[in-house]
Amino acid sequence: MTRDTHDLSIKTIIITTFVLVIIVATVVIAYLIFSRWQSSAESTVMKISHSINNYIYEQVASFMERPVSINEENHKLIRDGIVDIKNEAEREQYFLGALDSFNEEIYSYSFGTAEGAYYGARRNEKGELEIMRNDSSTDGNSWYFSVDDDFRAGDIAVKLGQFDPRTRPWFQAAVKAGALAFSPLYKHFVMDDLTVSVATPVYSSEGVLKGVLGTHMLLSKIGLFLEKTVTPYEGMALIVERESGYVIANSQGLQNFAIRPDRSLERLHIEQITNESLHNAFEQFTSTGKSQFTYRQGIEHMFADVQGFKAEGVDWVIISAVTGGFLLDEVQESIYLTTVLLVISILLMIVVYQIITSRLFRPIQELLDVSKAIAGGDLSRRITVARDDEIGSIASSLNHVANSLQQLFLNLENSVERRTHELHETNIQLEANRDQLALILNSAAEGIYGIDSEGNCTFCNRSSLLLLGYEKEVDLLGKNMHDLIHHSYEDGSKFPLDSCKVYRAIQTGIGYSENGEVFWRKDGSHFPVSYHAFPQIRNEQVIGAVITFTDITERRQHEQQIEYMRCHDALTGLHNRNCFEEKHMTMDVPENLPLSIIFADINGLKLTNDIFGHSAGDELIKKSAEILKRSCKKTNMVARLGGDEFIIVLPNTTVGETSSIIAQIRMEFSQTRVEAMRCSISLGSCTKEYADQSLRDIIVNAENHMYQNKTRNRGTVNKAIIETLEKTLHTRSPREKDHAEKVKNIASSFGSSLHLCEAEISSLERTAYLHDIGKIVLDPHILNAIELSDDEREQIRQHPAIGYRILNLFDDTLDIAEYVYAHHERWDGSGYPKGLKHDQIPYISRILSIVEAYERIMERSHSRDKAIKEIREGAGTQFDPELAQAFIAMIEDR
Repeated sequence: MTRDTHDLSIKTIIITTFVLVIIVATVVIAYLIFSRWQSSAESTVMKISHSINNYIYEQVASFMERPVSINEENHKLIRDGIVDIKNEAEREQYFLGALDSFNEEIYSYSFGTAEGAYYGARRNEKGELEIMRNDSSTDGNSWYFSVDDDFRAGDIAVKLGQFDPRTRPWFQAAVKAGALAFSPLYKHFVMDDLTVSVATPVYSSEGVLKGVLGTHMLLSKIGLFLEKTVTPYEGMALIVERESGYVIANSQGLQNFAIRPDRSLERLHIEQITNESLHNAFEQFTSTGKSQFTYRQGIEHMFADVQGFKAEGVDWVIISAVTGGFLLDEVQESIYLTTVLLVISILLMIVVYQIITSRLFRPIQELLDVSKAIAGGDLSRRITVARDDEIGSIASSLNHVANSLQQLFLNLENSVERRTHELHETNIQLEANRDQLALILNSAAEGIYGIDSEGNCTFCNRSSLLLLGYEKEVDLLGKNMHDLIHHSYEDGSKFPLDSCKVYRAIQTGIGYSENGEVFWRKDGSHFPVSYHAFPQIRNEQVIGAVITFTDITERRQHEQQIEYMRCHDALTGLHNRNCFEEKHMTMDVPENLPLSIIFADINGLKLTNDIFGHSAGDELIKKSAEILKRSCKKTNMVARLGGDEFIIVLPNTTVGETSSIIAQIRMEFSQTRVEAMRCSISLGSCTKEYADQSLRDIIVNAENHMYQNKTRNRGTVNKAIIETLEKTLHTRSPREKDHAEKVKNIASSFGSSLHLCEAEISSLERTAYLHDIGKIVLDPHILNAIELSDDEREQIRQHPAIGYRILNLFDDTLDIAEYVYAHHERWDGSGYPKGLKHDQIPYISRILSIVEAYERIMERSHSRDKAIKEIREGAGTQFDPELAQAFIAMIEDR
């Protein structure tokens, strides 16, 4: 072997080794760079998939939490009778007002009674509110009514068939659980949509089921939400029932259910989903609990993230998956193109090298130099093609490779620049979204703020600043919110951190609500607050919480007003029967002995109502309540049990002290009047002196003593009432008194001349004296007027009927009531008030009619002859002709 040949071999080995090293280095570097790109892009896509799933989870949790909060806050209104379901106007205004305040995902809000009636409100297909009614008035059919401007039922909008809420899944789920529960999914009775309901059973104080309060949500909007969420990422999402595998919502636009010919419901099952990635993710999650998966579909990767969502009666699985194409496609395209070019270049270099080594070697040095420069990153170097042979071809090829590599890297730089621009645009969009989110938060009426895991404020909206009395966000950001606004109870005592439900949400990862605490303002004042604390979860770790709150001062005042109205009598302001039943047993304790009870019943309330109207009766009740309350101490309880009955509970009051109180009450009643009535009251008492005595027996004894007092003094009270009415009438009109006495005297003489028995004469005299007692209701102006208007005459014509009602109430005057009622009837039937004629008119009334007319004529004319003439002319028309003749004969003989 010659030296030249040896040198050539060494050069060949060196060059060959160098070329191989370049090739290997290029391949390794390209592999490392491209694999890092691939890994980084896949990691980013997986994070995006997890963020999407977290967002869907939070929205679903919020979607399901809202009706729970609605039911927890509102079922008490029906349970405690604050909303009267039997009162149609009150019921309809309540359901319409409640539904109008809810978000649109709440389709309907209703109450199904234990008897099968169904009431509430819904949103129709146009989003308009409608009244729902299903009871005996609709023959058990469901009728829907439009809503007028007064929030009342207008015209009938839709009539549907028979409907019994007790057969509905949500009603049965609540009754079975005996507490708030989510219903199984079911097809809505009217809408072609799946529905989930939150139902709360409502029981009476005796534990009897009144009915079930339901908040109903259509699920079609969840599918639209899923599609809107994942479409920008070329992804898919599903919500599936864990146990059954039935699909609740999907982003692919698939029908979640279908109606079979027999009207039964055919649900879409996860196994019917053609996408294997979603199907496999569900199966692996339910079997292993793993939440993140990567699958290959053809040349694409699918990145799936799965979470479970649980609530009372709900166990769902949320699955989201993205292909990653929006990030990986260009990277993979660059990798593939570069790899192909590298492979082509390497093959070409090998071919060229073989040709060169077999034919000419000298130009190889230049090739090596240029190749070395290219390998070093200097893509601007080129080989000078000096001849048209194999070496020239290799040189041209290497130049072409250099051009291609240079173009490839230029394209790669352009791609990176374009991607950087796209990322910049995305950041701008994210910033705009952040501004939009801030605008939404600042537009909310509720205060909203966030805290980290240490309780320090991370953000707050404008409403929270206004409610808490701060001016700028910086006043709250970074500050410990418990120490700043939640540090003390309403009475000023320290609020322990371990009792705070906001911190409990961070510790447990569960949302909490509270309505019974206060937040403190910057100026040191506080206000009652209703707040909801929801944990913020990232990568299955609680990183903080979001708190929404409202000032419920007005609501608290309204609740206090309702509580006052529930416990107090509207007319008198005293405790009512319900309140008495609730509270009197709490006073039955040894330290209150002796414990006395006074039972009271107003005398003459019915008479007052009948004669003077219910306004006078109400005035009598109010004055009676004032006297009872004035006669007692602040520690005593005075309650109105009903119409005219009252009860007084007197702690630490002996029998003697009770008697003194009764005497005081009676004295004040004797000095009090309402209209023409002197007030009086029947009282009875009993005292519990020993702990083993039954308070119920003491109350019964006091009531019995009251009735004994009422019965014993009935005659005296009735007589006093009649005398009071007489005296009042005669005081208002002395003319009426003079008239009554004269009529009585003349009637007595006429009765004697008719040879009536002593009892008949007595009845005639009492009737004559009281025949105008019904005029007690007339104004004194009318009683004493000379000339009367038509309206005033009509008022006077009512006095026989009023007198009849008065006298009919008392045993002593019951026998003459009918005579007074008929004393203005006429013989020919043209009288009043009943138009009786001839013998239909009681005999004593016929006598009184003549006597009373005679006395009125004498009062006006003072002429006996004129009076006799008018009596004679009225015989047979106004008066009984025989009695008129007898009366004229008696007068003429006197």
